Amino acid sequence: MTVRPPALVITAPGTNRDGEAAFALEQAGAVVEVVSVAALAEQPWRLQQARLVALAGGFSYGDALGSGRLFALEAGAALGDGLRQFVAAGRPVIGICNGFQMLIRAGLLVEPTAPLMLDHNQSGRFECRWVQLDVPASKCVWTHNLDEPLLAPVAHGEGCLRGDTAIIDSLERAGQVALRYAATPGVAAKGEYPANPNGSHHDIAGICDASGLVLGLMPHPEDHVMTRQHPQRTRGATDGNCLRLFRNGVDHARDL
Repeated sequence: MTVRPPALVITAPGTNRDGEAAFALEQAGAVVEVVSVAALAEQPWRLQQARLVALAGGFSYGDALGSGRLFALEAGAALGDGLRQFVAAGRPVIGICNGFQMLIRAGLLVEPTAPLMLDHNQSGRFECRWVQLDVPASKCVWTHNLDEPLLAPVAHGEGCLRGDTAIIDSLERAGQVALRYAATPGVAAKGEYPANPNGSHHDIAGICDASGLVLGLMPHPEDHVMTRQHPQRTRGATDGNCLRLFRNGVDHARDL
């Protein structure tokens, strides 16, 4: 019988994509619990027993003081070095949208001495549409052997990845750029929007940490793990091809 590794979807007040993230991980073969940062502070053993963690998207604390900032502060206060120890044990972590913002703020993707930020979209508005994601060669365990572009929606107002050019270039050289925005077919862009929905440097949609275990991305792959989730599902759209990303994470956790 195939082992179903235990996974946690971590939430904070205002996150709202926990159900979709849990569903995606369940479809990929994990046993999932949704738990708040506050609950983990009281029951740290729940993090210790998990083999995979997802940080849900949404608007944690209403994005007060900047998107993901209070989520990162609460996680640091509640868990201490718990997430760093989790990764040091070889366990995979994914942060989606607001979860990506939290990972950036918490310094779990790059060292605080090499700061990156997710700034307001260059369009000056909230972007909610489907995008195509190219998968460059990288050290990321979540995107390992994904040999075709992924389709997923974005829904954010602060997703423009910015940083010193030297820092971005170092991520490129180190194989930490896991996903890029690309031209989007059909309903996704209709030719009237740029392929990059937020203006991120080098069209970067997702990056991983130096170990390849921690992935942060702005698009929502949990919203395309089944064909029925795609707006062109009745017109020959591809199957829910983001499920393979979650399977990679779950397979890695299963082997621990």
